[in-house]
Amino acid sequence: MKKNRSIEYKLALSKYIEDLKKSNFKIKASKLRLELQFESLTDWSQVHKFEYIKKWFLNKRKRPGIKVATIPLHKCKKWNYDEKKGKYFHDSKEFFVVEGLRVKETRTREVDQWDQPILTQVGYDGGILGIVRKRFNGIPHYLIEAKLEPGNYKYVQLSPTLQATFSNLRRAHRGRKPRFMNYFENKNKKNNVLLKKWLSEDGGRLNYKRNLGMLVEVPENEKIKITNEFIWMSMWQIKECLKFNSWINPHIRGIISHF
Repeated sequence: MKKNRSIEYKLALSKYIEDLKKSNFKIKASKLRLELQFESLTDWSQVHKFEYIKKWFLNKRKRPGIKVATIPLHKCKKWNYDEKKGKYFHDSKEFFVVEGLRVKETRTREVDQWDQPILTQVGYDGGILGIVRKRFNGIPHYLIEAKLEPGNYKYVQLSPTLQATFSNLRRAHRGRKPRFMNYFENKNKKNNVLLKKWLSEDGGRLNYKRNLGMLVEVPENEKIKITNEFIWMSMWQIKECLKFNSWINPHIRGIISHF
């Protein structure tokens, strides 16, 4: 049954590309882009039905396993204030600093000048936002995390396989190594890097920050052990989740928008 589904996928994909070539539209897209577009039309998932994914995600939101309290900035442990420079910084000198900006002569904005605090990433380059792509019976799937962040709407959002700053990757927090970072390292030659682009961030609150967006396909026979925070989704399922309020985080949107 699964083998027949694989054959059906290949035949349908070939017909889709052939029909596009026969049409009056001028097709300049790569084969990868055409396949990603094709994947978005139908749910080809070989792992989970969409109803299961919805229940899995909503259950994560019901029991996020976190308690968040707002505290005064000066009471944040391992964060200190440099009175001379007027900045808050982490003991490790990593992650980011909180500093102030004075903006002038902005005649295209609501006011001509203003002052504001802003977050400046150490080194400006934020981190890696990467999605692992793997085929099941020849059909592409994407490893997605129900990621817990204290500032997320309802705490949990669907996020890339790897979402980590370079400070985290260097383990400046002295905690655990981010899961699956090995799939995005240059030394891993067996994987096919489908996307590697610097993505911009929100310049209204983040100072000059950018992130390295990646999509990496691993061999179909690669055995990947995942925890319950992760799930394999089809491209159709990912895009279907965009229809729900605040399910998909901005980093997934940024990566898949390149195709």
